[in-house]
Amino acid sequence: MANTAPIKWAQRSDSLYFTIALPDVTDEKIDLSDTHLNFTGKSGDKDYEVHIEFYKNVKSSAEESKYKVAPRSIQFYVLKEKDDEDFWPRLLKDKLKEKNQVKIDWDRYVDEDEEEDEGGFDVSGMEGMGGMPGMGGMPGMGGMP
Repeated sequence: MANTAPIKWAQRSDSLYFTIALPDVTDEKIDLSDTHLNFTGKSGDKDYEVHIEFYKNVKSSAEESKYKVAPRSIQFYVLKEKDDEDFWPRLLKDKLKEKNQVKIDWDRYVDEDEEEDEGGFDVSGMEGMGGMPGMGGMPGMGGMP
């Protein structure tokens, strides 16, 4: 049985930034849709997985959402649906799963009232990443069925 990977998240009114906090991930399979994220991969000699349903719909297309497999984590930048530019009370639809699996990313956290002062997320390190698997720009990733 696979272990559950830890998740950290932060948001702005129009976007989400979340991280699967695992170092040196290999054999990753990532499926991001408008409603959910499914991840499986290895870190060290252990198998990990994440199966979450978002609180509300997101934009999962390659033009609007990005991810990067970094040495210490997998980082996601995902836009919220246009008609939903409010702050979400949580990342997941399931409150219990949220409590056990998801933590706030205090390094990226901005209070709703302070968003204009802070601006959006710095995603400059994700430039050229191309987007979700099967959408091109991700060498060695291949398409998802």
